[in-house]
Amino acid sequence: MRIRSIGARLTLWYTSLLTLTFLLLGSAAYGLLAYSLARDMDSALSGVAKLVAERAQVRGETFFPSEIDELFRRFFGISPMDRYFGMFDPRGRRDPRQPPSRSSKLPLSPKALKNAARGLPTFETAEGLGPYPVRVLTLPVTESGRVVNVVQVGMSLENMVETRRRFLLIMAAVLPLGLLLAGGGGWLLARRAMTPVDRMSQAARRISGEHLAERLQETGTGDELDRLAKTLNDMLGRLDEAFRQVRQFSADASHELQTPLTILKGEMEVALRSQRSPAEYQRVLKSGLEEIDRISHLVEGLLLLARADAGVLRMDKRAVALQTLVEEVYEQMKGVAEDQSVSLRLGAVVPASIQGDREHLRRLLLNLVDNAIKYTPEGGAVTLSLQEDGEWASLRVSDTGAGLSKEDQERIFSRFCRAEASPSQGRGGSGLGLCIAQSIAEAHGGRIQVESTPGQGSTFTVFLPERS
Repeated sequence: MRIRSIGARLTLWYTSLLTLTFLLLGSAAYGLLAYSLARDMDSALSGVAKLVAERAQVRGETFFPSEIDELFRRFFGISPMDRYFGMFDPRGRRDPRQPPSRSSKLPLSPKALKNAARGLPTFETAEGLGPYPVRVLTLPVTESGRVVNVVQVGMSLENMVETRRRFLLIMAAVLPLGLLLAGGGGWLLARRAMTPVDRMSQAARRISGEHLAERLQETGTGDELDRLAKTLNDMLGRLDEAFRQVRQFSADASHELQTPLTILKGEMEVALRSQRSPAEYQRVLKSGLEEIDRISHLVEGLLLLARADAGVLRMDKRAVALQTLVEEVYEQMKGVAEDQSVSLRLGAVVPASIQGDREHLRRLLLNLVDNAIKYTPEGGAVTLSLQEDGEWASLRVSDTGAGLSKEDQERIFSRFCRAEASPSQGRGGSGLGLCIAQSIAEAHGGRIQVESTPGQGSTFTVFLPERS
């Protein structure tokens, strides 16, 4: 079963890691305890054996149980019941000076006797002498470099085994209690940490497409959750702006389409009210065709912008001679400018070639020139030129119109945007020309720059990379 709660998963992971940590630390502590006890046991046995060897060498006397108990008490702090002592000659025969007793029943292994003959001590663990194993030390007694006796001391490992067992019992009792307390604390901490997330989730549920102005509450602490809230608020701000643009775009598009449709419908209704002459029908059809062309041009522009926004604007890039393109646009728009009593001039045109889509570039230039003619008063002039600026080819369209204010320059490339002061407001226009031109320039890796002074005119410069 999958746990859905983040707090529960955090608590589970925390408890699991804590359990693993406790087990590792407990194992390490148990190992260190066993090692320390064994080392202390061997050290104490070594002290007893050395002291026995010294006394046997100096006094040559028999050791009685009371003296052995005193030595064990001195090194172990107690006089254990299961302690063992034995003395042997270099051949492994028990010393006749030692009275027989239970503590003298330690076996002398061949390995220990062999090491003793070489003057080496031997630590062993003997089984079968009692309910617990016995730790045995066999120590040679040397005199003038010759082994004269072998001392053997031993002690039951009962205390060591019981100490380790008590340690395991304590760990077995403490570990579940510690994990229970740690898990409970982890659950409380996880719930407390997730509380701001729950509040953010509840606030996010209240935010919809109609209420994008609402924001998540930021604590100002600068922690991860506060940064998350800030990021989500920034995203909501962008969504709010995108929704606003979509609503504005829909309203503007509807308005732009409604006007020609209304005109077309009205002319058709008037034409059908009574019998008309062929010339009158032809005039109505011609006017309707103009409105249809206007609608078609608007829809085509909207589709181009939609493809550009989606990043799927198709570009058939080939080598394009910009000089030839500029001259073609000049010849095509020269008559349009004359009809508006505007002089269209061809400025300096240098040879330049780029990799691009010729039809899209032609549309870009036509939109800029048409826009300049529309916003230039009668008697004014529009100049079209082509220059090179380093690795960029720059197309310039300058006019002597009314110019643009700072506010108009910032929004002139928005969809359905028109400058406030237009000397040719009656000549129509969808307000998409500059937006389409900018999209085409950006699709070619270029940009459009506008320079304008109110009352003196404007200059639109298209920068296109010659190596793309």
